[in-house]
Amino acid sequence: MATLSRRTLLALSPLAFSPSLLYSQEQTAAKRQLPMSTIFKGEDRFQTIVKKAQSEDWKAIPIGKRIIKFAEELRGTPYESFTLEIDDHIESPSVNLDGVDCWTFFEACLGMARMVGSEKSTYTPADLLREIEFTRYRGGQCSGDYLERIHYLAEWFFENDARGTCEHLTSDLPGAERIHDRKISEMTTLWKYYRYLKNNPDLLGEMKEWEDYVAALPVYHIPKSKVAGIESKLQSGDVIGIATKYNGGFCSHVGLINRTSDGVARFMHASRDYKKVVVDDSISDYLNRYSKHAGILVGRPLEVSETITDESTYKANLKNLVG
Repeated sequence: MATLSRRTLLALSPLAFSPSLLYSQEQTAAKRQLPMSTIFKGEDRFQTIVKKAQSEDWKAIPIGKRIIKFAEELRGTPYESFTLEIDDHIESPSVNLDGVDCWTFFEACLGMARMVGSEKSTYTPADLLREIEFTRYRGGQCSGDYLERIHYLAEWFFENDARGTCEHLTSDLPGAERIHDRKISEMTTLWKYYRYLKNNPDLLGEMKEWEDYVAALPVYHIPKSKVAGIESKLQSGDVIGIATKYNGGFCSHVGLINRTSDGVARFMHASRDYKKVVVDDSISDYLNRYSKHAGILVGRPLEVSETITDESTYKANLKNLVG
């Protein structure tokens, strides 16, 4: 594994993980340093969805199916690129329910499902933002530094497995194969497309260090020729990373499994082609439509009760997962 700078190592260290900060509304809000109008869009829609979830007692539904309940509420939401890039300098947890890309679609569904899993009389945008912070950033917290964000989906699976939010199943599924010799370089190659990097090019050196870290991770995928054979093992709410055959990253897209009433494990995602959130073909048929897709990574969200907030446990888990 590549040698990391002291700053990068400090950011990576699970010792930076502070459970007392994760669920402290006052401290989290103070760290954000951006106005609510910037970091949360679609509050009316949020309130409508949450009221429906409460009236129909979605918290009693297993988390996978609960995720799909929220996903169905976002069905048809317009596709919008670069929804994570909200400021020139300050990184912050953010939500946009008026327009989503593939990443913000799945994490909003996961975040709302986790949020209502902790029973409260009322839920606020701050509640959802805390859930987003917990899954989007290394160690589960963001202090405003762009490099704290998990920028590559492959790393997201390792981080969230270590924190007990999503079990990374890929390597244990039949037919799994490790991806070797993958060059990870999208962020540093296409840096002018990313608002923070374009305005802070001094971050590129450390971003490259993170890319080297991601490149060394033991990433497995189910080759697309074998996906039909494991579709029966997939469940509604599973997070599906679409593995690419090309260098730049391990994954090029992400979505959810929605096992519909006909029993088909369909791919539900924010689609650039359809320009909205859709329930698509079966995951195997979807993969076969595109020559660039190599296969899938699979994560299964865990109930809120499985969340790990003990830093020593998180540290041990991450070390075991990344090798």
